[in-house]
Amino acid sequence: MSSDGNNLDSSRKHSGSALCLGSRKKVSVFFAWASLNPLVLHGQHFGCTVFALCNYPSLLTAGILRLEELQHSPIEDYPAEVFMELIDSYHGLLDRLMNGKEEYVIHTGELLGKGASGVRGDDTKTLKSAVLKWLGFNHEVTGALLCPIGLDWSNAEIKQNLNSGETAVRGDQWPMLLYAGYDYDPEDPWKGLLKSEILVYGFNHIFTSPSSVDKESKATRSSNAYLHGMKSVTKGSVAYIATQVQFSLSSSSVFSWMDMVTDSENFYLSILDLLEDPDESQEVADLIICRIFPNSSSLQQCISANSALSKICARCTALQEQASVGTT
Repeated sequence: MSSDGNNLDSSRKHSGSALCLGSRKKVSVFFAWASLNPLVLHGQHFGCTVFALCNYPSLLTAGILRLEELQHSPIEDYPAEVFMELIDSYHGLLDRLMNGKEEYVIHTGELLGKGASGVRGDDTKTLKSAVLKWLGFNHEVTGALLCPIGLDWSNAEIKQNLNSGETAVRGDQWPMLLYAGYDYDPEDPWKGLLKSEILVYGFNHIFTSPSSVDKESKATRSSNAYLHGMKSVTKGSVAYIATQVQFSLSSSSVFSWMDMVTDSENFYLSILDLLEDPDESQEVADLIICRIFPNSSSLQQCISANSALSKICARCTALQEQASVGTT
């Protein structure tokens, strides 16, 4: 699998920085010993849930230089936000990087990148077979899900042009598979967006366990979400799952960010850009709140009624209310 990067459109928010461009080198072998390294494990989770296009050595090097230049000034542009979220999510990482030599910084980045690349490859491989199981070997269904919104899959000429590649599909021409019920409302493009059943399956498959898709999990080890303390869906995880599912439905056999058939990089970034657009904050908040992945153990469970825990919580709430009244 390749973790290729490319020159993104300079007009895009995520473009034009060493902090977000991927390496052009092939990913090295994912050694068993490295998979036990905490930095590798953290890279696995960070790549799935925050940002998947990092060249980590460049991200860390440029981020530290930026901090030294600005010192206590706030960092607000997107690539720097990725760096800040990375160091905030790993206790003690910033101190080690600031006090370590350049070789240590690069080695740390390589371990994080190894984790992100390795887990992406594993997810791609397992989802390819899982999606076929969910859908069956029905190419008509697969084609309809991949068909860009605005094109009629039932039209024989359109179908032929898509199958032959004569009609090129850009990554920001989203497919029907992103919508609940696989139904797009041109009058309300947010309706059902990123709430489809196949995305729910994909999220559960990767973040809980493959067997959790069948409602009753048969997993014998803790889920990825549990191991990394993931208690809510993240914007990055939504974009990551959508990209993985889209690729799994495609005819491409090897994942590459530069694949012109799936245009995965543009697809991923276009979804992430939308979710991080301040003007869309209310719709995004509603998307997360409505629990687009209701079966995921990454979401907090409700306390059972009439349980001892519910009684304790109720008592605590009552005491807090009494204290609040007493101070007013």
